[in-house]
Amino acid sequence: MNTPAFTDAGPCGEAVVVFLHGVGGGRQGWAAQQAHVAALGWRSLAWDMPGYGDSPMVTPYDFAHLAQALWQMLDVAHIDQAVLVGHSMGAMVALQAWTQKPERIRGLLLAASSPAFGNSDGDFQKQFLAQRLAPLEAGKTMGDIADKLIPTMAAPGGDAAHSNPSNLKSAHQSMAAVPPNTYRAALHALVQFEQRVALPTITVPVLCLAAEHDRTAPPTVMEKMAQKIPGARYACLAGAGHLLHYEQPEAFNAELEKFLKDMQP
Repeated sequence: MNTPAFTDAGPCGEAVVVFLHGVGGGRQGWAAQQAHVAALGWRSLAWDMPGYGDSPMVTPYDFAHLAQALWQMLDVAHIDQAVLVGHSMGAMVALQAWTQKPERIRGLLLAASSPAFGNSDGDFQKQFLAQRLAPLEAGKTMGDIADKLIPTMAAPGGDAAHSNPSNLKSAHQSMAAVPPNTYRAALHALVQFEQRVALPTITVPVLCLAAEHDRTAPPTVMEKMAQKIPGARYACLAGAGHLLHYEQPEAFNAELEKFLKDMQP
């Protein structure tokens, strides 16, 4: 397996944060967060998930192999233990990683995600895949898909986007750059995710970070997830949607900073 591509930022040291993006993301989407944690004295890595950006695909494309790719990246970067910060599907990779090598995880910030896909109903999964893949089947580009999806994933009325349109420009660029075959593979993996049984086993600090207007991972889902994790903290960003770290980077960074200060070496 070839190592995933990543951006390495901040000072060298034992304090390390690893940023994991979602289905429509990429490592460049964490630039504001990497700059912020670097100022706090933390080293950080932001990866291109396998198949994204400059990262090679994994086969089969499932969460077990995505987590294995994460460990390979940390080995190459000479990192023994890290705080994992995952958004959406990236948070699912973080949960999967916990089930494989919990001793290498120092903390988990799970943003806009869930411990399982929907209710694991076959028909629901098929409908979701058909809906999300229909534009590709109709000959649309990933840029076309981003045009339609990004506005629906942000807060209604585009609170953050309206005041600063560039906040969502990066999210659009990331999604538009996802290779269609990778998008297909990621969606097929997503609908199979199920790690609810892992939640009570987590023994490191956890922040479940929701967004008020998130229709993909509603705050009620994230609050319930936090309740199933021993000692986990729950927080919700007001006025944000599913793309919370793009929409409100300063508010996201404030929650991230508060979380990291509890784990400062």
